[in-house]
Amino acid sequence: MKKLLVTGASGFLGRRIAEFYGGNYEVYAPGHGEMDITDRERVFSVFHDFKPHFVIHCAAISDVGACEKEPERSWKMNVDGSRNIASASAEHHSKCLMCSSDQIYVGSRIPGPHSEDERAVPLNVYGRQKKKAEEECLAENPECVMLRLSWMYDMNTKSRYEHGDFFRTLALGLRAKEVLRYPVHDVRGITDVNEVVRNLEKAWDLEGGIYNFGSQNDRNTYETVYAMFTGLGWDVGQIRRNEEAFATAPRDISMNVEKIRKNGIEFSSTLDGLIRNGRRI
Repeated sequence: MKKLLVTGASGFLGRRIAEFYGGNYEVYAPGHGEMDITDRERVFSVFHDFKPHFVIHCAAISDVGACEKEPERSWKMNVDGSRNIASASAEHHSKCLMCSSDQIYVGSRIPGPHSEDERAVPLNVYGRQKKKAEEECLAENPECVMLRLSWMYDMNTKSRYEHGDFFRTLALGLRAKEVLRYPVHDVRGITDVNEVVRNLEKAWDLEGGIYNFGSQNDRNTYETVYAMFTGLGWDVGQIRRNEEAFATAPRDISMNVEKIRKNGIEFSSTLDGLIRNGRRI
């Protein structure tokens, strides 16, 4: 049985990865106490003992606000920790997938959907740290596969500590018959996390480099939800336009996914995924 090392398995994505692949791989998902990724010596020791064939690195400080408040702390996790994982993967010949983010495209003056090869100068701390992590990880280990993930959601809650996501927040609002407001100045992909998890196994065949990895979307968030409600036959009177959010700096961080499609990896569009899951409510 092949061995898979998963970092960040207490988090939203990592928990689902460890659970999904646990039947077909020998999965080791060390907690912070077992492997502090900022401790280079400890990281190499874990790799030496476990000898993983594959690594999926999810551990990060991904709260954008937390990164702004404590950039030095988040740098140690998001950049130094990622570099340690990439370096250990190279030494032990482990195929390594690193979770990056569509936040790298925040502030781009190039209209979306954004491609992996465009020049990105992220405006927020988290985006800048993810961009730096990509650069340093590929310098340490050119075989690393850097996956720029979009906003993800799930229908199911795996832990009581999980924060709400796009879909579960929407579902709660529907049940409470609340008025739901969505921004018109924000364009981004919104992806079913289960599609991400299933497609990771295919990503092990990718050459080292950077890949947009998620659902494509060319609508702003309000238009996306309106189209979802229309497709499901729901009452669009429950949703409203949010004209204030992102008004001073309209955001388009939608991603072009042609590169992964050419490598045989497919995602549902944002709208198709939301309608499919909406039928389950």
